[in-house]
Amino acid sequence: MNRLRCLVLLSSLLLCTDGGASPAEAQRIEKTYQAAMDKWSLEMRIATSLEAQGKVWKSRPDATPFARQMWQAISQSLDQEWTLGPAAWWIRTTPGLLATDANGNPSPVFAQENDMLRKALETHHLKSPKLIPVCAALGFSPDQRALSLLDKIQASHPDRKTQGVAALGAAMQLRNLGDDSEIMRRRLNYLRKAIIDSSDVELDGTSVAKLAEDELYIIRFLTKGRIAPDLVGVDSANRPLSLSSQQGKVIMLIFWNSNVADAQRVVEITSALEKRHANRPFAIMGVNNDTLEKLRALQADGTVPWTNFSDPENRLAREYRVGSWPVVYVLDGERKIHYSGPPGSFASLTAEALLAEAKPSKTE
Repeated sequence: MNRLRCLVLLSSLLLCTDGGASPAEAQRIEKTYQAAMDKWSLEMRIATSLEAQGKVWKSRPDATPFARQMWQAISQSLDQEWTLGPAAWWIRTTPGLLATDANGNPSPVFAQENDMLRKALETHHLKSPKLIPVCAALGFSPDQRALSLLDKIQASHPDRKTQGVAALGAAMQLRNLGDDSEIMRRRLNYLRKAIIDSSDVELDGTSVAKLAEDELYIIRFLTKGRIAPDLVGVDSANRPLSLSSQQGKVIMLIFWNSNVADAQRVVEITSALEKRHANRPFAIMGVNNDTLEKLRALQADGTVPWTNFSDPENRLAREYRVGSWPVVYVLDGERKIHYSGPPGSFASLTAEALLAEAKPSKTE
């Protein structure tokens, strides 16, 4: 009898233990990661000495183990609708997570998992009524393959509001593909659909109508070939600072903060670029929306060696309609835009091409 009871109990436990695959477990992982980031941000604010600030910066929570836990929680259930919320978190969190191979080349940590997730979305969820958060996350994703998925959703989903959010995401993805007439026509058509079908839908507190309006502003003023609007503000020491003060230089304008998942990589590649082009007609100018104390700490110990606008209230970021962080603009000596998109090799190559065409500075 005792043996039978033990077998029944064991069977019950096995049925309840499905590898952590549950909405509650996924929610726990997301909340734990956010709590770790909040704790780190607080520690950065209260650290007083340069030594303490540097130590806290190096202890920034790594999103990779949280992403591994999340994948373990959802990977066996990707055909189930409850995984769409965690999938949206995954799409927002993992793109900047890179690993370095033996030759020093970076590559995405979760490339295979992202392929599996995209296939699951296409196979099981294209018509799900809970797809809006995923559409929003895909719109901000640096993975250009998101465009194909968003296009399918906006064309075939039975709910017009979901179609509209997918259309907005597709318009945002097209921003990174250039500005020829056909791409512009598609972007405008997607934005028109977003406004008509889902203008009142809110994504993280901002309406689709406002996001579409921002995209129209970007098309008009912030696309390749346009003259970038001037920015006027203060640096971390409250000294006046303007974009126009760098007239004649190639400028890499980067909107960033220390909370984005790939912040350490952004700092490393931007610092390397600053060092590589020292004594050339080149300037890196950041727009940072961390607290003033955190920005000062990062600059005081040399972790961040380039000049930054301090923009904790997002006033300057709003002028450039920044929605996805980080984002880079590469400008020539007349502030004409030659590149906009994520930091990395394309931004660096654009800057180097412009420098090759620029007149040597007196210090070279």
